[in-house]
Amino acid sequence: MLRLLAYLWAAPNTAIGLVLVLLAVAGGGRTRIVSGVVEAYGGPLDWLLRRLVPLPGGAAAVTIGHVVVARSAPDLDRTRAHERVHVRQYERWGPAFLVAYAIASGVAAARGGAAYRDNCFEREAYAGREAHAVREADAVRDAYAVDEQNDHVIATRTPETQE
Repeated sequence: MLRLLAYLWAAPNTAIGLVLVLLAVAGGGRTRIVSGVVEAYGGPLDWLLRRLVPLPGGAAAVTIGHVVVARSAPDLDRTRAHERVHVRQYERWGPAFLVAYAIASGVAAARGGAAYRDNCFEREAYAGREAHAVREADAVRDAYAVDEQNDHVIATRTPETQE
């Protein structure tokens, strides 16, 4: 029930994102659903994200509600952890998120920081991405026995051999 409420609370923003999905599909882009989030990439999205996002070089991906649009499939894969933090932010803030994000950018810039990188929502998303990377590294470390002195894998653990 809480998941449904989160989707409903973010729905006005998701509707905006779905317009971009339709644009992507009409222009030859691709879509998929990953963990309850619509992802779209390619087609006109590559051009839009390079040219219309006010960052040097544009953006690799942008989240709008439960929709993530990206330049390419590898960009979606690379930015997924970061963008999922934004999905959770939309679930918390609902229809007010876009306004809150703009205000946070203005506050960051007024304090002498970068409107994007010092925005509190972006700081949270980057921290979430880094935490995800640490969890992945821990999982890889736990999956292999490593001879640290010679820096190579000496045995692979399987679920049957792990204790």
